[in-house]
Amino acid sequence: MENLGIRKIQLSVERVHHAGGPVLDEPLRRGSIAAVLANPYAGRHEPDLSAYMESLNPLGISMAEELRDALIADGAQIEGYGKGAIAGVNGELELAAVWHAPGGAGLRAALGDPKAMVPAAKKVGVLGCQLDLPLVYLHASYLRSHYDVVPVVVPDGPRPDEVVYALGMSTGPRPHHRIGGFAIDEVEGSDGLR
Repeated sequence: MENLGIRKIQLSVERVHHAGGPVLDEPLRRGSIAAVLANPYAGRHEPDLSAYMESLNPLGISMAEELRDALIADGAQIEGYGKGAIAGVNGELELAAVWHAPGGAGLRAALGDPKAMVPAAKKVGVLGCQLDLPLVYLHASYLRSHYDVVPVVVPDGPRPDEVVYALGMSTGPRPHHRIGGFAIDEVEGSDGLR
């Protein structure tokens, strides 16, 4: 991964004990990992991004494994996931979009090949801008209890000629979820939707 021009990798983990309601029996763990890379196409249009996208696959796997291991150190299991990217202002949105396949494949490889769609967010942004990574339950995208976000902020990135690639995970549903829908014990998991 040396040829990717990685400047830094930022790992963030939080433990949520309550969200205004009763204290949870087990804290919810949510986290993100973000890699800040040089944008090899900053300031110019590249018609074919397939080779660059392919080169990001090892990074996606490595980041997903590191985040997973940080969140499950005490035996917890990962239940939610998502991905996203921010291209610096000298880049185009498509340099953020190339993260769809490597980020999603990395999450699936690290988490036992779940079937739910991996949600994504992407934008062109300035130094220190926030990106909210959407999360869904990894076996059923329509499980409302797990609709959540993990905010990602790299204070010194992306610089104009950089891109930030990020992954997010959680160990459970939103604290005190109560907006209806089917329950986790009703998940079939066969089609990734329900």
